[in-house]
Amino acid sequence: MRMADLAGEILPRWTAESPGGGPIIRDTGQVAELIALGRMVAVLPESVGCHLGRDLVAIPVEGRRTTLLAAWSEDRRDRALAGFIRSAAETAAMRSAHRRPAS
Repeated sequence: MRMADLAGEILPRWTAESPGGGPIIRDTGQVAELIALGRMVAVLPESVGCHLGRDLVAIPVEGRRTTLLAAWSEDRRDRALAGFIRSAAETAAMRSAHRRPAS
């Protein structure tokens, strides 16, 4: 499937300022519920798609890349945060390398 295949579908909005006419999502629990009710479709990261529930199906969207951002207060210097960021960066790098087509 490609993003163009979703033209005309109702997609969620994460803020009132987001484009489109889909429902505004307040928390991730609403996403699966609204999809199951037939009120929308959603383009989600693979990590979310595999936890949608038994009655829902995730279909890969060709060429779609998800960017994950992490933000924290500049005055935080604790080891727990550093460990989390290091682990997230290593996991992202590993997943990215795994998806690259063979040359």
